[in-house]
Amino acid sequence: MVVGSGNRSQSSDVHPVAIDILDRILRAIAFLGWHLGRLRAPLALLGLLSQLLIESRATEPGPRTTIGSDTRPPNILLIVSDDHAWTDYGFMGHPVLRTPHLDRLASRSLCFTRGYVPSSLCCPSLASLITGRFPHEHGVVCNDPPRPTGMPQADFHRSEAFRSGRARLSSFLEQVPTLPRLLQDRGYLSFQSGKWWQNDFRKGGFAHGMTRGDRHGDAGLEIGRVTLKPIEEFVTAAEQAGRPWLVWYAPMLPHDPHTPPDRFLDRHRGTNPSLPVARYHAMVEWFDETCGQLLGFLERRGSDRRTIVVYLADNGWITDPQTGRYAPRSKQSPYDGGVRTPILVGWPGHIEPRRDDVHPVSSLDILPTVLRRVDAPIPAGLPGQDLLDRRAASRRRAVFGECFTHDAVDLDRPESGLRWRWIVDGSWKLIVPAPWNEPGGRVELYRVGSDPLELEDLADGEPRRVRRLRRKLDAAWNPSP
Repeated sequence: MVVGSGNRSQSSDVHPVAIDILDRILRAIAFLGWHLGRLRAPLALLGLLSQLLIESRATEPGPRTTIGSDTRPPNILLIVSDDHAWTDYGFMGHPVLRTPHLDRLASRSLCFTRGYVPSSLCCPSLASLITGRFPHEHGVVCNDPPRPTGMPQADFHRSEAFRSGRARLSSFLEQVPTLPRLLQDRGYLSFQSGKWWQNDFRKGGFAHGMTRGDRHGDAGLEIGRVTLKPIEEFVTAAEQAGRPWLVWYAPMLPHDPHTPPDRFLDRHRGTNPSLPVARYHAMVEWFDETCGQLLGFLERRGSDRRTIVVYLADNGWITDPQTGRYAPRSKQSPYDGGVRTPILVGWPGHIEPRRDDVHPVSSLDILPTVLRRVDAPIPAGLPGQDLLDRRAASRRRAVFGECFTHDAVDLDRPESGLRWRWIVDGSWKLIVPAPWNEPGGRVELYRVGSDPLELEDLADGEPRRVRRLRRKLDAAWNPSP
């Protein structure tokens, strides 16, 4: 009998009764080792392996890519940093930060330095990554549901209104295709770790994971900061079962609390404007170290050459040097400090490494890019495109985004929480406020190609360009309150 290879052999010489007994034993082990125990080392691995062996008998892998003698489809590793400025990498030219592992990944990948996420809030940005759709399309536009008037935030997070609101938000992802579900149809096993806002990991279609329901990700937040072992165990078990895998590695790094190990912080003390900035820089380097550990694990297993690695940040960050919190024009803003990120896509021997500093791209492009690599059907109507299609990249000049209130206004009307829409078209960027939430806002225009920090608003002197970009933006989505 071939178990876990995706080939349910007709010539099996194992008696059906023996198969049934084996299934029962393996299911019992899986129940103990995976669902109840959070056990480590042999028992946890045995439980997971047994569960994967059972699943592998029922699901055929999809189209195969030949890599040497291995004909499995490529694995997929999604690495997502959290609250990370687009400037803060060695390969992006930062004068102080050392990110050798991400630098190496960039040098081996298709590297887009002008990547964007559609929203500068964690929850909607991650939901857009996993669905390939804008926040107003999938409905997860906020970090938290509407807060009753006058209720303090601390009380709200413990209230029934919060729990029911989060359950409603999570249900939105059950109504649209997600990357784990689409890959499952091709025989993939999937694992969630790190930041995950949508209650249980199964809400997003993951077969396995760490998060069970708390706001940021509960046990999933141990990944990176405490351990990488759950990912290592999952990968080991999936590969022993002969199954291609998807891993979501979204650690709460360099997100606050900024509590880096001394080995990183000591290097930055006295060399930064303030201790809060030094702490953030040390967090970036700590995150880079975890990426090196994870990629090194794949290399030691020989899995790196059959694994597509995608990297991006969920949104930007600029440290306030006094408070250590995010500064204006970063997280929760429509400026590049909030929505820009490098986007890397690498696959040794299959994706030609090159750097693109010209074309703006979007995190919405990642889902169709991955699906195309594994010959999976791409859902109709997705706004993104295949990042490896050079002609499409050269033809498309614009990417779009939308920023919303932290707490939703009305879960049934995404536009009710809209603060800004924006478009990046070639070297230009237009920001349009929603008057019902930003009554004092004004339309802003920046030439980000030569003014990447958006210091000079050119809207008053470029009325024709403003009108042209506004027409494009309105054609993409033009909501009203």
